[in-house]
Amino acid sequence: MQYRALLLLFLGLALSACTDLELLPQDKADPNAVLSQEGNYESFLARVYAGLAVTGQQGPAGASDIASLDEGFSNYLRQYWQLQELPTETSVIAWGDAGLPELVYQTWTSDNQFIRAMYYRIFFQVSQANEFLRETTPAKLDERGIREGFRPTVEGFRAEARFLRALSYWHAIDMFGDVIFYTEEDAIGGDPPTVRSRGEVFDFLVSELQAIEEQLPAIGAAEYGRVDRGALYMLQAKLYQNAEVYAGQDRHADALAAVERIIDSGVYSLEEDYADLFKADNHTSDELIWSIPFDGQFTQGFGGLTYLTHAPVGGSMDPAEYGIDGGWFGLRATKDLVALFPDVTGDADERAMFYTDGQTLEINNISEFNQGYAVPKYTNVTSEGVTGSDPRFPDTDYPFFRLGDAYLMYAEAVLRGGGGSRARAVELVNELRERAYDSDAGNITDGDLTLDFILAERGRELYWEAQRRTDRIRFNAFTVNGIWPWKGGVPEGRTTSAIYNLYPIPSSEILSNPNLSQNEGY
Repeated sequence: MQYRALLLLFLGLALSACTDLELLPQDKADPNAVLSQEGNYESFLARVYAGLAVTGQQGPAGASDIASLDEGFSNYLRQYWQLQELPTETSVIAWGDAGLPELVYQTWTSDNQFIRAMYYRIFFQVSQANEFLRETTPAKLDERGIREGFRPTVEGFRAEARFLRALSYWHAIDMFGDVIFYTEEDAIGGDPPTVRSRGEVFDFLVSELQAIEEQLPAIGAAEYGRVDRGALYMLQAKLYQNAEVYAGQDRHADALAAVERIIDSGVYSLEEDYADLFKADNHTSDELIWSIPFDGQFTQGFGGLTYLTHAPVGGSMDPAEYGIDGGWFGLRATKDLVALFPDVTGDADERAMFYTDGQTLEINNISEFNQGYAVPKYTNVTSEGVTGSDPRFPDTDYPFFRLGDAYLMYAEAVLRGGGGSRARAVELVNELRERAYDSDAGNITDGDLTLDFILAERGRELYWEAQRRTDRIRFNAFTVNGIWPWKGGVPEGRTTSAIYNLYPIPSSEILSNPNLSQNEGY
């Protein structure tokens, strides 16, 4: 379902600042009048989903949700990807926009505009979900004369909105630690939100996901692009897998149980060709558990997949080969990502998707696009070689949760004492490697299955999928441990302070909300 086509303009919600809970409709439409029509509830929900993919009320730009940010920079998925990948060994970027090189170097400050954009987007999403929940209570439905037969449908919509709010709160605690917390129960225009600890929000999310499980469609039963219990179990597993970081809790057994529900459901299966997971017809893949849909006609913007297809293309690369109108000469890989693979060509392990013609392996200057191998992992071309509907804006969807990740999460949970079977863990890992090698040549044995191997294998399987920062923090290999090119701002790399395991609260938020305290070290 292409949600951008369903958006109602009056439901675009604008925030002047994240600590201001006042949500202002951008036109004069009366919500009670519009929401007296049953069909508009799904459109309202579509606007909450769309906040992950688009930036405002018209595409590709021109009516931004958040006026204080550059609209292209402020896209939720674009910033989430950058904050998860740029500070790791997977990528560097050539552009010199203020604050962008500092993401690569792990030298950011509380004034970083890209961190601020992510923070604002997270809480814009929370506010949108809260507003949906305020407008869909039984009392509101009574006021509008909504018939009883439609109310179970609204309850399902509410469960989806609660999931989307939980997703953004997960991103909040993962990136920022202790955060402001507010729900639909908090009055609009009241006092600035109070702060809850990372552990308290974690506990809320665990409880919230348990509460909505039965209200979501069964695994695989949701309309494409909408969440069902498969997405819920993946989000639960992500929370449990990182529970020691978030809340000091060992929840690896719970993580294993959650991914087992996905693996054992029989609904999902690995895509035969790894590269097809990132092409313009990837919506047909049975490996995808939940995706953020993009469409060249209906979700036009300069973030999301537009960014991920254009930014890695430049130099001698032919943009038409990737289904786009031109390269942005931005993203490349460091040699440490390349070194995870047995060869750079992809002949051995087809997950190695590097472009090397005219590119050097070494990066002596991150501003030079030809230094560092390019990575055209995402393309606007279908598995049949057909270019997407618009070379400016791709049809490729973003694979937010997929089965291959669940396989590796199972193996990690086994190794961390969560139960399960080592034999099954080896079997699942080898399924991924047999796809990658087109044979059993890359298969591992029980003796190869270690946590160090899992971190490396996650790098091979999931690079450039907005996983690496969180993975490295969980493995204690992000700041004080682990060295790769340009970490710490030097070509050879160096360790950095543990303060960078969290991003700072934007300084503008500290000034506007007396309840907030800055993260240690900033």
